[in-house]
Amino acid sequence: MTVRECLEFAARLKLPGTDAQKIARVDFLLKNLKLIKCQNTRIGGPLIKGVSGGERKRTSVGVELITDPSLIFLDEPTTGLDSYTATGVMTMLRDMAMKENRTVISTIHQPNTEIFFLFDFLALLARGKIIFFGQADKSVDYFNNIGFKCPEMSNPADYFMSMMSIESIELEAEEEEGRSVFDYDNVRIKEEYEKLI
Repeated sequence: MTVRECLEFAARLKLPGTDAQKIARVDFLLKNLKLIKCQNTRIGGPLIKGVSGGERKRTSVGVELITDPSLIFLDEPTTGLDSYTATGVMTMLRDMAMKENRTVISTIHQPNTEIFFLFDFLALLARGKIIFFGQADKSVDYFNNIGFKCPEMSNPADYFMSMMSIESIELEAEEEEGRSVFDYDNVRIKEEYEKLI
């Protein structure tokens, strides 16, 4: 299917009303998701060349937005996208949240700095426990105040991911007294990690 055909199919499947109302919704989404130029291009797949990764991702988001939900959950919306395209997708989602008064909740594992600062609220989880939940722009100060200073000129998201990782403690164990991590007490590594969390 083309991008337009995909959105029209979703509209006919999910929306009540006349065909004209459904096409109007599709036209609105094509414009707002910046898909006008590729609307008549096949989506494609592994064997058929089609739209770009960002256009494919925006089409997927469009299919979910057909019903005009006020709450949107996205699981890894930037997976497989380059940094520029990922930033574009996340900026589009933030603009939509702001302009159309929507709530967008997303999991994301490797946001670049620009994407990180698009979020209003941030929840950080480690081993099933919430270690931070609050305004994203206050997260760096919070961790600074409890002894985890984010290095200047670095991506806070990268720092938080490394801080929450048990591998970081294992690396410290390797460096300590020149011992191998295999010589280090595995129970002690887990205890130190649990204390941090």
